[in-house]
Amino acid sequence: MCKFAPSLARVTDTDHAGTGRRDRKKAQTRAALTAAALRLVAERGLEHVTVEEISEAADVSSRTFFNYFTCKDEALTDDPALDGNPVVARLAAAPAQVSALQAVRVALGEAIDTIQADRELWRLRLAVIAQNPALLPRLVAGNSATEQAMVAVIASRLGVGLDHGHPPLVTAVAGAAFRTAMLRWAADDDARPLHDFVDEAFTAIAAGLPDPPSPS
Repeated sequence: MCKFAPSLARVTDTDHAGTGRRDRKKAQTRAALTAAALRLVAERGLEHVTVEEISEAADVSSRTFFNYFTCKDEALTDDPALDGNPVVARLAAAPAQVSALQAVRVALGEAIDTIQADRELWRLRLAVIAQNPALLPRLVAGNSATEQAMVAVIASRLGVGLDHGHPPLVTAVAGAAFRTAMLRWAADDDARPLHDFVDEAFTAIAAGLPDPPSPS
């Protein structure tokens, strides 16, 4: 058996390398389709863009498009940065001594960095959603399972039951703060980083949402 071990090891290394290349290629194709969809819809409007046109702009076939998305709307709203599994895992791993709200802010850190790195794409996405409000329910619905999982983790952290009002309230408020921060960031022309807006929103909530001082 030892005689064949080196050969098996080489095959395994090659397989890992091939898998890595395939994953990168898939990510590139998905990103190209998303960018093409957002650009075309921003230029022409949601009702005047087809899957075939998006595929052609991304230099792939329509069949390839459906390997990544079920429909045009999904290509516009879905993004790997919105994958809730890492957020939930980081929430569960957040230090026990921080509040539930602070734990959510910690859990969002990596997603915030990922979105920040793709600022222009996200600005375009949020502009497209603002122009086409019908897309908003899809964006919100995609977060539903993540929010339920976050409620369960927060309840566990606090030692309360799932029927307690605090975990869903924290989750809902944190989600609203994050969405508000993203919209402000997308509209900002000063290139302030997204985490500034998120921190500002979470700090205001933690302070009890005091009214800002009068401009006068």
